[in-house]
Amino acid sequence: MEFTDRHEAYRQQVEAALDAWLPPAAARPARIHEAMRYSVDAGGKRLRPVLVLACAELYHQRVDALPAAVAIELLHTYTLIHDDLPCMDDSDLRRGRPSAHVKFDQATAVLAGDALLTEAFSILSRAYVDEPSVGLRLVRLLSEAGDSRRLIGGQVLDTLAEQQEIGPEELDYIHLNKTAALLRAALRMGLACTDAPVDADAKADQIGRHLGLVFQIVDDILDATSNPEVLGKTTGADVNNQKNTYVRVHGLEASRERAAELTREALRLCADWDADTWFLEELIRQLEHRLA
Repeated sequence: MEFTDRHEAYRQQVEAALDAWLPPAAARPARIHEAMRYSVDAGGKRLRPVLVLACAELYHQRVDALPAAVAIELLHTYTLIHDDLPCMDDSDLRRGRPSAHVKFDQATAVLAGDALLTEAFSILSRAYVDEPSVGLRLVRLLSEAGDSRRLIGGQVLDTLAEQQEIGPEELDYIHLNKTAALLRAALRMGLACTDAPVDADAKADQIGRHLGLVFQIVDDILDATSNPEVLGKTTGADVNNQKNTYVRVHGLEASRERAAELTREALRLCADWDADTWFLEELIRQLEHRLA
């Protein structure tokens, strides 16, 4: 199967599972469920759930990885809702349409994000009752990725660093937590659904670190060089908020070179993996090729 076909197959599985696991839009109170579905149904790359499913196919699967893929996408969507709020990035556009707080209101957006976060762990608690050790492992991986030392901590440091000068090491630290944490978790959650050898987890984590930095660097470059019609979200917000981006700290050309270097290193790690990682390798290339 070609990369595009396999990617689309994964994406369709994720879309169907998201619809199946989320509460119906008409369930009382309808407003919160409408807001949850509005944010989730906006589409997007579905990168994190696709990574879960791709890694789950590297080895023999012990359990269905699809609920884990849904859980990480719901948690990711909650972060996007909260990121867009006026008190955070103040972005009115997400995935080509009004952000949740614009479509509904700020209070509903906050609560929709809270509900999606809760729903993510509810799904994990219900989906893996027959394999509690796997379920517990998945809960631990996802909760650690989203906690105050990883995703939330990175967001806090990113906010505190606004309107300040920071160095390259601090910038990497912020995004190894704020951005890379969920990508690392996605790879590891996929493996947790399989009989993968112990050393595979460390390799997946390292690839996720590189992948997270590539994703953020490319995102920063596109924010500085693209437009809302192409990206489907507000551009220039980083400059307006005086955020420390890779373009601001390193410059545009050096940022491109860093993304290419990290991509090469991630691909080298994949090549050293005793598994058929062709899909993962192509996905890594595609992330950098967003700049092409």
